[in-house]
Amino acid sequence: MSRIADQALTIFANAAVFDGYSSELQSDLNILIEGNRIKEVSDRPIRSSSAEVHDLRGKTLMPGLIDAHVHAVDTGVTPADVLQQPESLKALKAARVLEQMLMRGFTTVRDACGADLGLAAAVEQGLVKGPRLYFVGRALSPTGGHGEVREPYEDVDTQACVGGHSGMTMLADGVDEVRRAARNELRKGAHAIKIMASGGVASASDPISNLQYSEGEIRAVVEEASFWNTYVLAHAYTAKSIRRCVDFGVRSIEHANLIDGETAAAVAKAEAFVVPTLVAYVSMLESGKEMGMPEYSLRKLDDVWSAGLQSLKYLREAGVKMAFGTDLFGVLQPQQSREFLIRSEVEPAVDILRSATSVTADLLGEAGELGCVKAGALADLIVVDGNPLEDLTLLQDEGRHLAYIMKDGAFVKRLS
Repeated sequence: MSRIADQALTIFANAAVFDGYSSELQSDLNILIEGNRIKEVSDRPIRSSSAEVHDLRGKTLMPGLIDAHVHAVDTGVTPADVLQQPESLKALKAARVLEQMLMRGFTTVRDACGADLGLAAAVEQGLVKGPRLYFVGRALSPTGGHGEVREPYEDVDTQACVGGHSGMTMLADGVDEVRRAARNELRKGAHAIKIMASGGVASASDPISNLQYSEGEIRAVVEEASFWNTYVLAHAYTAKSIRRCVDFGVRSIEHANLIDGETAAAVAKAEAFVVPTLVAYVSMLESGKEMGMPEYSLRKLDDVWSAGLQSLKYLREAGVKMAFGTDLFGVLQPQQSREFLIRSEVEPAVDILRSATSVTADLLGEAGELGCVKAGALADLIVVDGNPLEDLTLLQDEGRHLAYIMKDGAFVKRLS
């Protein structure tokens, strides 16, 4: 029997544990939380006269979920909608979006453009109840790229507006401009730098097959990120755009719906990550027209959704590290946990759960700190009523099946 000194502690007793790595649950474990960290994981009872003890018999304790591709401030129908909202309104809407994510069990998210230092600080200081927030600031886009908000018929230079504080993206052309833009986002605390490397669904002027940014521009951004000991993530759908990115040093490929087997092998060889976001396309297909999405976006959806599940097969066969992402916006945000069910058409549950815990933690540079249940890790944990390795529907319904949610050692949700 393990004994500890009396102090303010939390003990989870008799838990079945998914540790973020193993293929099966470990039964009847006891977990000691001290402060904001996991102090001990033991197969023997842990005794303390001062600890608060929670008996988890019949429940599963696992790491808090991590979503590597969210857009907390994107509460409109198109990216241009964000430009029309006052900063105060955007922040208040984002606060609600983040709180809802946390209550679904997502204790960490990477905002893939739009969020900034102020929103992250509000979460850290407890002003906003939300997940740990890793933000990349504004995504860099070439003129006419996926970050362009002008309609094709508009010829007014709105770069100043797009590059302003209200935008999710910044137009930057040429090696010098992209260097300056990357340095500016890093100066403001960006976790990493995002670039647009192919066409996208939400942008008006670029076909999906469009290649964006030259080799020199991409390498310049990668170099600037490396100076800050961080990395570049790239919006990229097609095999050609993905191959260029990994060849030029990009670490995180977002979406990748149109990848092929040869390119997937190249991604694996480069030890890069891919962040599939299939729920975004399913939800847009179902609700996009009713929401008022532009016709050009609805037309592009078929190009990327039809190949989505096949992309997962290529990635699995090649052994690519797949992180977990969703890429939802506006009224579609509540469908975040549905990504688990969509990916289960191709992947076993345990691989999807690894993706949403330890794999994504590794992508963020937080392996061993987040996404795992082991001594020394941060105490970001959820407790599920049942076994999610056998039933992924337990992660649906807005956190209804989560008995406890703990972030940074503090309860966000608890039975008693």
